Amino acid sequence: MKNILSFLTLTAIVALFTFSGTTVQAQEAPTFSVSGTVDTYYRSTEYKPGTSFADLNGFALGMANIVLSYEGEKSGFVADLVYGPRGADAVFNSAGSSNIVNQLYVYYNVSDSFTLTLGNFNTFLGYEVISPAANFNYSTSYMFSYGPFSHTGLKADIAVSDDVSLMLGVLNSTDATEEQPVGDDYMFGAQLGLYGQYINLLTGQGATQLDFTGGVDITDSFFLGVNATTYEDDTIEFSGVALYPQYAFSDTFALGARYEAFTENGALGAFGDGDNTSFTITGSLTSGSMTIKPEFRIDSASDKFYTDADGATDSLSSFVLAAIYSF
Repeated sequence: MKNILSFLTLTAIVALFTFSGTTVQAQEAPTFSVSGTVDTYYRSTEYKPGTSFADLNGFALGMANIVLSYEGEKSGFVADLVYGPRGADAVFNSAGSSNIVNQLYVYYNVSDSFTLTLGNFNTFLGYEVISPAANFNYSTSYMFSYGPFSHTGLKADIAVSDDVSLMLGVLNSTDATEEQPVGDDYMFGAQLGLYGQYINLLTGQGATQLDFTGGVDITDSFFLGVNATTYEDDTIEFSGVALYPQYAFSDTFALGARYEAFTENGALGAFGDGDNTSFTITGSLTSGSMTIKPEFRIDSASDKFYTDADGATDSLSSFVLAAIYSF
């Protein structure tokens, strides 16, 4: 781990010295941009599965997300700010922290195929992400909810060819976004991309997570995504697999589903030792910059891990109607 950290640090130093000693020639004008999303929703029941986001009762708020980015010829930055219940969950709103930062990093393009990034960035594991505009389903999976949301560290992205990529990173403890906890070892992350399919690894501190994320266009209108993950440390294990079929009926309407099978051993999240399957079907109606998403979800567990109006239960259903505006 120390050798990897030393290599990435040395590479960054060499790149900076190379840049500082290079005669600046005609450059493209740098660009500054502002983008983001606003989302809100209605949830039909106060009883919810043990996954992240979209879990408040009645008419509820998601988050306001503003992304500021600056891109120069060789370097740039991204400041991704979130505010609202979904944003608080995304950055964990830890005690003593006023953090509304979802991502905050700078990057340097050493070459057209080699980029160094330093700071806080969303995780490279998994099919789903924090932004509601980037997910087809509005609610999230167990694999996403149990896995890391963000990392802080130094990573190198290498484009080996048009179809092959490699990422290597030295990272803080998972979701330790502001600083590394005293006494913790660093973690190591890696991603191998092959023709649009990704094998991901996160390891360190006695824990290892291996993840596969990919998908295939079956036709011009029909896409099938897939995510599989397994995690193990000294006290907890979980694993799961999910399929994401999505069909575009037109330029403005699509229908997608998620089927997930998830197993947990150890007291983490929604339940202790047990199995869960969930089926979610989501419509996506787009008009300009706004997307309306009606969604129906059914969760079933191997024991009475959930709660409804009658008490403990092994199944749960819910309906959500979400509105997402992107700019």
